[in-house]
Amino acid sequence: MEENKEVALHRGFHPELSSFRDSDARVFYLDDKVYRKISNKYIETYEKFINSGLYERLLSENLIIPHKKIDSNEFIIQPEKVFISYPWEWCFSEIKDAALATLKIQKIALEYDMSLKDATPYNIQFLDNQPVLIDTSSFESFKEKPWAAYRQFCENFLAPLALIAYTDLSLSNLFLGNINGISLALAAKLLPWKTKFNFNLLTHIFIHSKMQDKYSENKKEVKGVKISKSQLLNIIQNLENTVNSINLSKYKTEWGEYYSNTNYTDDSFDAKKDIIKCFQEKISPKNVWDMGCNTGVFSRIFSDNGAKVTAFDIDRLAIERAYLTTKEKNEKNIFPLIFDISNPSPALGFNNQERKTLIERAKDVIGGVDLTLALALIHHLRITYSVPFEYLSKFFSQISRYLIIEFVKKEDSKIQTMLLNREDIFDDYTVENFEAEFGKIYNIIEKRFIPNTERIMYLMEKKGE
Repeated sequence: MEENKEVALHRGFHPELSSFRDSDARVFYLDDKVYRKISNKYIETYEKFINSGLYERLLSENLIIPHKKIDSNEFIIQPEKVFISYPWEWCFSEIKDAALATLKIQKIALEYDMSLKDATPYNIQFLDNQPVLIDTSSFESFKEKPWAAYRQFCENFLAPLALIAYTDLSLSNLFLGNINGISLALAAKLLPWKTKFNFNLLTHIFIHSKMQDKYSENKKEVKGVKISKSQLLNIIQNLENTVNSINLSKYKTEWGEYYSNTNYTDDSFDAKKDIIKCFQEKISPKNVWDMGCNTGVFSRIFSDNGAKVTAFDIDRLAIERAYLTTKEKNEKNIFPLIFDISNPSPALGFNNQERKTLIERAKDVIGGVDLTLALALIHHLRITYSVPFEYLSKFFSQISRYLIIEFVKKEDSKIQTMLLNREDIFDDYTVENFEAEFGKIYNIIEKRFIPNTERIMYLMEKKGE
């Protein structure tokens, strides 16, 4: 009861700075928990959402995060807390699954005489590797009018999917400069001419873009337009068919076939696995961030032992394959994301506070991140991107208490290839300097050589922990 009183009085809370856009409910945090306060003007709609059975239906189909009511008088609810990721960090299939989940939620909502008023990817997050709605106040009562979220869906889901599939794999990065969605006019310019022969893309992107221009000059024209529930269902079904029809071409990226083209022998690769398993048993981490996971081979050493693993890699195709593998195997403990350590996701949005950096989000992980995994990564960051050991040690130390890191000596054939057409200016790239710099922040618990390689594995613990 005392906890409810504290929440009701907002004692010690801090707001989620991105929730200012939603006047129907505000999100805030207290004691590492997340709360949503329903505004007075939205209470009637919220009660319809709950009492109609829509919430329970979505919950039963794993399409919404569960919540519990904390304060009946002030209509404060406590949703389950999830790790927040952003659409520019999602691979193609993650964006596609989030889009299909949004449309499925909309179809179910219409059965209960309700409709989504938002179709933004920020309202969808991944829980146990399934896309779920996190915004309880995304619904409104159905009215016979154009779908309020149609344009938002096309700009945030359909256009990005088409651009990734038909133009370039990297175009999800357009979200970084367009956090509210990729304009259909821009998408129409970037998509290849042949996509105009796809009737659904022609309708939802090219013609839709032209209609936006037309109606932006005379908004009175769209007033009074009625769309029945059956007509809206047909539109939603058509959007679903369109999304399902968009598939990746056969892309080839630098690391897509990494494990079929390494300088490990089978024995040394197995030895590396055994070393990591040994380190895992020493610390038994519950929450692991694998930085440079490729397709998740080593991530699974930890997920198979019950840890939650967020698996990051710069290679989009590698993350695509990792995600599809988790779906195929029904793995709930591995969440693959696109991430470039040399150019991390920045803080974005109004006052640079709507979308957080990865380090800021690391602090929001329930229970904290126990271990960072950095395998076959340091030589790329130091030599390819010229990031000093000092900076790297500080970066990793912000994430977790423990660090498993692999050092690749200069004699390794991969580094020799990297230096083939450039001057070797990296005199500091030695085992001694590496250990000295990381030793300022970490204690080395164990050091193991990988047999028949020029590679060393370290288990480190942050000093003072």
